[in-house]
Amino acid sequence: MSDQLRPGCNSLIVINGKLVLPDEVKDAAITVIDGLIEALPANEGQVEEWLSRHPEAKVIDAQGRYVLPGIIDIHCDAIEKEVQPRPNTLFPLDMALLEFERKLPVHGITTMYHSLSLGVGLSLRGDHLLTGMVDHIRAYGQRRAMIRNRIHLRFEVSHLAGLPIVERYLREKTIDYLSFMDHSPGQGQYREPGSFERYVMKNQGVSLDEVRVIVEELMERRQQVDADMLSRLGRLAADNGIAIASHDDDSADKAEQSARLGVSVCEFPINLETARHAASLGLRVCVGAPNVVRGVSHDKNLRAVDAIKAGAADILCSDYHPSSMLAAAFKLYDEGTADLPEAVRMITLNPAQALGADSELGSIGLGKAADLIVADRYGSLPWVTQTIVGGKLVYSADVRY
Repeated sequence: MSDQLRPGCNSLIVINGKLVLPDEVKDAAITVIDGLIEALPANEGQVEEWLSRHPEAKVIDAQGRYVLPGIIDIHCDAIEKEVQPRPNTLFPLDMALLEFERKLPVHGITTMYHSLSLGVGLSLRGDHLLTGMVDHIRAYGQRRAMIRNRIHLRFEVSHLAGLPIVERYLREKTIDYLSFMDHSPGQGQYREPGSFERYVMKNQGVSLDEVRVIVEELMERRQQVDADMLSRLGRLAADNGIAIASHDDDSADKAEQSARLGVSVCEFPINLETARHAASLGLRVCVGAPNVVRGVSHDKNLRAVDAIKAGAADILCSDYHPSSMLAAAFKLYDEGTADLPEAVRMITLNPAQALGADSELGSIGLGKAADLIVADRYGSLPWVTQTIVGGKLVYSADVRY
């Protein structure tokens, strides 16, 4: 899906920054022309010479702070909570999108793959809400945008009635990323008896009798799901250049099944054995930034840091908490789990590579889109002082000392 982002000012320079490049941290400036990175001047003389040629340029002084590529979040369903913050409480879709997007540059997120669920009994209920939000995101991008808004369709494989929607979105390239989900009880995220029922009752505000009907109907549909159906979707996605993820794989066998379906990203493996096996198959493994920040899975599953230390995870996503992305990267760095370039790659270059966007996004490099953030530290916590998207300053903050 095209971003429809227009370059901001014609020329821009970021000076006095510590640039976090893919393999090193370097003191240098960044010059930007027409939304693209033109050069990385390494000394004051080069900066002055460039400014003499571009006196109209907007100058951003990083003041010795870190300058990172813009964060790419490939899985975040927080937009659904913006629409429905409480059960049976819906807000207008256009308002939800506008309000949610304006929060993202504050956290340094410059590309968001909004994760929208197509399925019954989880997240937003009703296919009309899913398709309505997809339409809103696409129409919004044609008119204006602060960041790069993209669409991650999370398809609940037991939702057989949704198949025509998925197929249409793949053929028309309406979506940018697809994941296969199976939230049926007894496996994956809901292995513990009663855990699925408790989640749906809390999230959707339904009664025990209602959730029993949901489970019964879900299990009936689950019996009708076959690998051939998913393989067809996998081939259709591949034909249209759309990456596919699995979700909550809980065994080596499940990871292998996912790989056979054309999956290239394993999201939230339940245990370390599965994460390691997925990585050995050549899959990119994505774990949650909130898990890193908190040091534990909210579902008592795999600790993300254990997978990272084992070399079995290389992508972080915000899952449900966007502000965790930058905090997680710096926590990995501060605790010695990863050097800073490696930690930053997990929220920038690695997700870009996994979704085929790395020729344009994900790192500070000549000719790449000028999606940049300037980050300071407050104690152990990082915070964003400036966010630049496509060469345009979309967020700036200052504080009193």
